[in-house]
Amino acid sequence: MAIRAMNHFTVLSADLDATRVFYCDLLGLRVGPRPPLGFPGLWLYAGDQAVLHVIGGRELPAQRSGVIDHMAFTAENLAQIVDALQARDIKYSLRRMPQEGGWQLFCRDPEGALVELDFAAEEPAPTGHA
Repeated sequence: MAIRAMNHFTVLSADLDATRVFYCDLLGLRVGPRPPLGFPGLWLYAGDQAVLHVIGGRELPAQRSGVIDHMAFTAENLAQIVDALQARDIKYSLRRMPQEGGWQLFCRDPEGALVELDFAAEEPAPTGHA
C-alpha cells in the first residue's frame, strides 16, 4: 500500500487571526514553521506534526464544506473544551459512541468547516451532559 498515514488537512480562511485563535487558543494546536510559499497562511502543529494548513488571501467557496464532510482530531480534556466553547458561544454537539463509550464533539471553525474532536471513554462527562 502506498499510503502510510494521514499528513494534514488544508482549510481556507478569510480571517487568519480568528482561525488561529480557534485552533490554537481553543483547541491547543500551535503555529509552527512554514516555508515561504508566497501567499498568507499558517501551519498548525500537534506535537511535531503539521496537521492543519491554513491558507489566507483566497476567495472562499460559496459551499464551505465542499465534498469533505469534516476533519477529526483525537483530543483530551473534554470538560475544558466544552467550557471554552460555551464561553465563546460556539455551538457544538456532543455524544457518546455506542459500545466503546468514547465521546464525539462536533463544532464549526470560524469559516464553517466541521471539526470533530474524539475523546476517550474515560473522560468524565462535562457539566450538563450525561
